[in-house]
Amino acid sequence: MGRTRGTWNSKGIWGAGVALAAVLALTGYAVLSGGDEDTETPDKGGSSASASASPGPSATYAPPDDWTEPNQWVALPRGKRTDDRGSSIGYPQSTEGAVAMMAAANTVRIEPGRDSVDEQLRLYHSYFAKADQSDETAEAVELRAVETDKQLHKSLGVSVGEPLPSGAYMRNTVVGYKVIKASADEVSVWLLTRVVQKAGETAKESGSYTRSLSGAAWTDGDWKLSGKAVAEAQKGTVDKPEMAAPGDDAFNQAGWVAIRDAS
Repeated sequence: MGRTRGTWNSKGIWGAGVALAAVLALTGYAVLSGGDEDTETPDKGGSSASASASPGPSATYAPPDDWTEPNQWVALPRGKRTDDRGSSIGYPQSTEGAVAMMAAANTVRIEPGRDSVDEQLRLYHSYFAKADQSDETAEAVELRAVETDKQLHKSLGVSVGEPLPSGAYMRNTVVGYKVIKASADEVSVWLLTRVVQKAGETAKESGSYTRSLSGAAWTDGDWKLSGKAVAEAQKGTVDKPEMAAPGDDAFNQAGWVAIRDAS
């Protein structure tokens, strides 16, 4: 892929800009680089919340020791097939089908032999609607992914350009969601994501939680990430649900739905 510089005002990019913002942050770039403008460090057993909405991940969170069973559990449907990039696609036309796609589009695995560029380009090509794709947008994803890899290497104490050591990884997993708006062809949600990383086989795993706004549109027989859906969700005041992990009573009070692995 070429390295020519694109612009966010170019035709073919602007309409996908909001959804792209979510893709660019999928590998934890916001966490690695210090977070966005809404970064928070809540006390154990609770978290703070901001009334402003941002499509990128925000905040970190430490869960409490005691476990409180979530009031709502959902086993999201699986995609019916796998595309040529190894991504699950073909979700049912339902709210839970849309959430399942958005959870898949926010699930990231970076490890030796698979870097941020591989992952972000996979997610971009698999989960962006064709109408929202362009050479400039793909270029922006790739360039940002390169920066993400640099940040990850530095955070793990590995020289930039060197392969990650055996047992090193960073993983994003969506553990909960809260619906903002839902119709037959457009769904927007808050996603609660667990981000963990490890510097090697004997290193201790570290983790945090992020909260992000995501939107999907029913396009050509499947759900795809949609900047328009995010923009619609942001009309008016969109209160961020309090960030809390499954097992924290605050998780229930905030109205999160916990995600259970499908059978």
